[in-house]
Amino acid sequence: MHESQATLAGGCFWCTEAIYQEIKGVKKVVSGYTGGTVDNPTYDKVAYSDNGHVEAIQITFDSEIISYRQLLEVFYYVHDPTTLNRQGYDVGTEYRSEIFYHDKEQRKVAEDITKNFAPTLWKDPIVTKISKLQKFWPAEDFHQDFYKNNPNVGYCQVIINPKLEKFRKKFESLLS
Repeated sequence: MHESQATLAGGCFWCTEAIYQEIKGVKKVVSGYTGGTVDNPTYDKVAYSDNGHVEAIQITFDSEIISYRQLLEVFYYVHDPTTLNRQGYDVGTEYRSEIFYHDKEQRKVAEDITKNFAPTLWKDPIVTKISKLQKFWPAEDFHQDFYKNNPNVGYCQVIINPKLEKFRKKFESLLS
């Protein structure tokens, strides 16, 4: 097994976590915070203050089963990378679209896919930032496995379920 990590911010971490947990080769998905200026951020600090953090997920995956490039293809398909600091009803810098690379190779892949693949999916300009990962903090336990633990909550039914259906239809070959 070749274990690697990817850190992505594509809006609400409940949504992206639910999608990536279904992908073959993904070993673990952790919801959390990154990209800001405050150590040990909490949901309240991220949601209600301007500290630069974003809701993100950190994916641990087997690169022999799923590639970083494939993870980014899913990323660009399942969220709107053309809306600045917004995903649907979720508005604010904490919901921005951003790829946090771990090394030079990830940066190269992120830049390539953002320039050459994402524009084939979206007609408006891509606003996704590409940044070096500095530090990732796991979110509170309540946020981990949120969809798995709360599938009947209204947000899951109205927001996450349609994203999962769209993902499953397009990426059936990646499902675990």
